[in-house]
Amino acid sequence: MDMSKKGYFITLEGCEGSGKSTQLKKLEEFLKNSGVDFVFTREPGGTPIAEQIRKIILDGNNTAMCDEAEALLYASSRVQHIKEKILPAKNQGKIVVCDRYIDSSFAYQAYARGLGIEFVKGVNVYAVENCMPDLTLFLDISPEDAFARKGGADEGDRLEQSGINFHKKVYEGYKTLANDYSQRIVCIDAKKGADEVFDQIVKVLKEREII
Repeated sequence: MDMSKKGYFITLEGCEGSGKSTQLKKLEEFLKNSGVDFVFTREPGGTPIAEQIRKIILDGNNTAMCDEAEALLYASSRVQHIKEKILPAKNQGKIVVCDRYIDSSFAYQAYARGLGIEFVKGVNVYAVENCMPDLTLFLDISPEDAFARKGGADEGDRLEQSGINFHKKVYEGYKTLANDYSQRIVCIDAKKGADEVFDQIVKVLKEREII
């Protein structure tokens, strides 16, 4: 193992139905074909313990979950994920690609739930201080366009069932974050066709000399 090789932590973010799953599949195939040493993971989840927490968060029956509990569960899952998977892989020189990360907590809990940035930063202090992404790709498409494209919300997903006004707040939160952290967060026009969206992603990765 080449310990001098630099690892990277890349996250993909976007509203529900933004096309992340499609782009992640394309990126995984691209990295495999490129011979790159990489790890794909997701949040909430990514490890056995974090996946158990994911089930609680997304369970459509847990409608009584308060906003603060939701934010704390995300943070708890994240710490386990960081320690067990993300940092070890990055320290081995691998490219770690994660489907959602802390910006989801900022967009969904801080902005859309109204908990505020300071509260969410406070419960995610370990992530903020020890494991921020080197690059975040935000798939930029409005919730109206995204839900229209995917044919409506998933009835079994508690977050997707939160209503269009909630998802509009999520989108506004992401746009604010992209403006405030423009060096880290790159907006990808996700309204285009899947191949065109992926071309944008590859272009950014090459410009940042990650691939």
